[in-house]
Amino acid sequence: MSRPKTLRKVVAPPNFKGYKPYGTHTGTKDSVELLYEEYEAIKLADYDLMNHLEASKLMGISRPTFARIYETARRKIAKAFVEAIEIKTVYGDALLDKHWYVCDDCQTRFTIPKTIEEHQCPMCKSEQIELLNT
Repeated sequence: MSRPKTLRKVVAPPNFKGYKPYGTHTGTKDSVELLYEEYEAIKLADYDLMNHLEASKLMGISRPTFARIYETARRKIAKAFVEAIEIKTVYGDALLDKHWYVCDDCQTRFTIPKTIEEHQCPMCKSEQIELLNT
């Protein structure tokens, strides 16, 4: 029996729910699910230009585990690009760094500082918000 997966620390969830290819007429309903920890690995390595050791320490995992997550994310993105299919972000085994919320009306993701007593979306002022942490 394998041991349970440890949660991977994610500083912030993606600012999108997914991406769809533009200008294709394949009509396929297939999609690729990009986990939050895979998004974080791509962001840290390719956007923030961290090496794998630095990024793995930030996520609270070993360097080989980071490399596996990063490789899986790259393969999923490549598949979506080549096959022109949608990329959807899903929670996975992530541990969000702070309490993050999502607005049900405008889909904005945000945190609420402890000094703010009102719990509403900062963009559209809706009170229809959900906590992302599980």
